[in-house]
Amino acid sequence: MTEGQEESEKMTKQKRNQNVLVLTGGAALLAVAVNIAISAFNSHRQRAKKKDLLGSDIRVNLSATEILKLADHIIAESKKVHDAIASIPLEMVNYMNVIAPLAELEVRQFSLIQSCAFPKLVSTSEVVRKASAEAERRIDAHVLKCSKREDVYRVVKAFAARSEWKNPEAKLYIQCLVRDFERNGLNLAVTKREEVQRLRARIDERSLKYVQNLSNDDTFLLLSEAELVGLPPEFLEKLGKAEDGKFKVTLKSPHVAAVLELCSVGKTRRAVAMAYGKRCGEVNLSILEDLVQLRHKYARLLGYSNYADYAVGLRMARTSTKVFEFLEDISASLTDAASRELIMLKDLKRKVEGELPFGIEDILFYSKRVEEQQFDIDFGVVKQYFPVELVVSGIFKIIQDLFGLRFEEIADAEIWHCDIRLFSVFDLNSGELMGYLYLDLYTREGKYGHTCVVALQNSALAFNGRRQIPVALLISQLQKDKGGHPGLLRFSEVVNFFHEFGHVVQHICSRPSFSRFSGLRADADFVEIPALLLENWCFENFSLKLISGFHQDITKPIKDDICKALKRRRSSFSALKLKQEILCCLFDQIIHSAENVDIVELFKHLHPKIMLGLPILEGTNPASCFPRSAIGYEAACYSRIWSEVFAADIFSSKFQGDLLNQHVGMQFRNKVLVPGGSKDPVEALSDFLGREPSIHAFVDSRAEYSS
Repeated sequence: MTEGQEESEKMTKQKRNQNVLVLTGGAALLAVAVNIAISAFNSHRQRAKKKDLLGSDIRVNLSATEILKLADHIIAESKKVHDAIASIPLEMVNYMNVIAPLAELEVRQFSLIQSCAFPKLVSTSEVVRKASAEAERRIDAHVLKCSKREDVYRVVKAFAARSEWKNPEAKLYIQCLVRDFERNGLNLAVTKREEVQRLRARIDERSLKYVQNLSNDDTFLLLSEAELVGLPPEFLEKLGKAEDGKFKVTLKSPHVAAVLELCSVGKTRRAVAMAYGKRCGEVNLSILEDLVQLRHKYARLLGYSNYADYAVGLRMARTSTKVFEFLEDISASLTDAASRELIMLKDLKRKVEGELPFGIEDILFYSKRVEEQQFDIDFGVVKQYFPVELVVSGIFKIIQDLFGLRFEEIADAEIWHCDIRLFSVFDLNSGELMGYLYLDLYTREGKYGHTCVVALQNSALAFNGRRQIPVALLISQLQKDKGGHPGLLRFSEVVNFFHEFGHVVQHICSRPSFSRFSGLRADADFVEIPALLLENWCFENFSLKLISGFHQDITKPIKDDICKALKRRRSSFSALKLKQEILCCLFDQIIHSAENVDIVELFKHLHPKIMLGLPILEGTNPASCFPRSAIGYEAACYSRIWSEVFAADIFSSKFQGDLLNQHVGMQFRNKVLVPGGSKDPVEALSDFLGREPSIHAFVDSRAEYSS
């Protein structure tokens, strides 16, 4: 099941974070002067007593005034050069006066823009965070304005028409510039272009309204203590109470998830699941129906047959037809495993509740009961084996042995908080400086509340041939222990750590010529693959022992039986749960691929077909509370599964038998990570694997644990 407020908040925060990560996607269109005058900020650097990063333009301690001043300077210089580019006679355009300035200044501006934008995530000063958010708003608005400049588009298009490519990567870069302008309708007649902009504004307004409706929904159920058997006392203590003493259970994610997973009263689970599925009823259904039609009109004006082809066209999948084939193949391949899982759950419910029918609302509860029976894991005990420092050093060791990267801490670097650590990253064999990594791991007031990696500076070639050094920032929300010392990690946090370090490796190893193709700015279907790949090391006995040690005696690694249980638990009932995800992905893809779809009837039809005969809950309307189809993920919900499938293929076929095989790791680094977004990801993965990526390893891994 999807949920309202958490999805809304997650998408809002993710969208903000994506702005940080991909802001220069728009800034690539900013033909800013090759030599930006930043002398106003040199005094700040000269005042800094601590070590600057070699080859980095990152400013980590700008004041609120300096942030806004830098943002305005970026915008002013951008406008000046846009005007200059637009004035070039079409017969005089060439690579040096049109394309080179764009590429050069994307290299220079990315780190300056990030210097303005990232403080809103990490600064200890509320004034600085507000200034950072305002600076980003100004830059975003300017980037949007520049992306709609017809005069600049005409000049870029005139050069592209000459087909004077310096090399394949330059060709791709120029094609991307043209494509981005044209996806804003600049190749259309004025009347159609205005219609595109009107539709875009309407789509944005309706999308936001859909999610706001879910966020603002304050519905709750009144339930007695007897109806909430199984929920822990500490959970009940946090619930509000009505005058009659009943507990107020809201339809927000924490309450719904807790009830569906822990409440042993079947009627309560069903009541909560039904109420959850009825949120925003007719109002959001109407909005989604309107949104789908607006999106189709928008896509057709831009030359696409439907919105799904418009959305998927920039992704690894390329066409909605390919997405359908992928989802249907995965679903069919999981049917046997999911059927075995469902039979097991039904049998358990029959033993506990008699002949009451098994419903979709029972999956989480009985899956957890089976896991408790099969895997005797005390996660409180598991946590004792993962001190933060030991996990970090273990990850560094794995990355060094696997990808040939050596991390060396910089003792006297300029930082924004005493908890921050900065590392130089070197190539293990050549000693070449590859990049820098900031670790901002511990929670504090005002800090961004999720774990993520932010690209502070991209790897790219400047006009003088100098390679710009990539800089990454890993943000997390770990808790220190009571004494203020680094604490212990929950196992889920360990997995999260490995995931984010996959992004770090991806960013640091990337070596394209153009900043636009650097690191985390890869294909949206591909960008999660390296991170999901590295998660696999969290479930292998060898690597678990490498990163673990009992907190009172770190010479004692985690026990073998716990390692085995963690690995088996990873895929427990994953086939059935994945079927639920596929159901939502197919729904999303169908409504954005076809016209005049009855959204309510579609879900009713798909549900029993995909979920092995389990019907949709009576009276529910998932289309009214499915925010991924409203904003941020429309026609692209499949992407997470896509990434998981290909990450599983890579691990199974290349790494599983030899976890620290540096020869294979370096092949992955050189063939897949180094090109970044400058190479088609299917080609890069095929080159590495020796064949096209396959779904079989992923399906086999799920089937193994349900047999």
